[in-house]
Amino acid sequence: MGDLYALDFDGVLCDSCGEGYASAAKAAKVIWPTLFNDVDSSLEDWLVDQVRTVRPVLQKRYDNLLLVRLLLEMRLPSIRKSSVAEGLTVEGIVENWSELKNLILKEWGEDRDALLNSYGKVRDEWKVQDLKTWIGANRLYPGVADALKSATSAIYIVTGKQSPFAEVILQEFAKDTIPPERIFGVGAGSEPKLEKLKQLQKKPEHQGLKLHFVEDRLATLKKVIKEPELDGWNLYLSGWGYNTQKEKDEAATIPRIQILQLSDFNTKLK
Repeated sequence: MGDLYALDFDGVLCDSCGEGYASAAKAAKVIWPTLFNDVDSSLEDWLVDQVRTVRPVLQKRYDNLLLVRLLLEMRLPSIRKSSVAEGLTVEGIVENWSELKNLILKEWGEDRDALLNSYGKVRDEWKVQDLKTWIGANRLYPGVADALKSATSAIYIVTGKQSPFAEVILQEFAKDTIPPERIFGVGAGSEPKLEKLKQLQKKPEHQGLKLHFVEDRLATLKKVIKEPELDGWNLYLSGWGYNTQKEKDEAATIPRIQILQLSDFNTKLK
């Protein structure tokens, strides 16, 4: 019996935190021109580390933009305009991001849609004007490219991102390992991923294969469990991806879910 792997992209194969921070910083400098006046290289390194810590709870790409300004207000009292920044910790952001996001938008007097559009415009312009550095701000997790190149199993990408996002990064770092027809961008939300899993398992060429789905969002895996039609899938939470320790602890109590470490994942693909 062979194996079929359906893999999420961002948080399983690709670490986009560097690109998320860089896009947010570029957009912040346009929207709030003086925000980075007192930011030196050490503070910028700190910002990148904190964005990586908070990444599991960021639901929208432009959340990076809000997070960067909030982090700067935590470190630089001179620019502080939100009531929550003083004494706030990164752990507090992780625990309360949804509430904090709504509050800081109101206190900053910013419009959500305007920020979303500004962030998207800056990010899209970066990709058009300098695609190479945009790609370089993303990366595959260590060992993933080699694992994909040597994989003997059937590999499909099922991502919430648009499929060209995954295609261009895989082409740069893993060179034709996954053909475009096996990369499915399913849009926002996790339900479309479930539909794609159903389609994959029904294909005649996949009958008799052992099915594996690797995802970094616990909420998505829990939705799979609720679908009787998907009972045949082995489910894995990527221990290296965008999830919190609290989510890992919960996943450990769910018999259907296995928590994978990156080295084990790379070995499985090979």
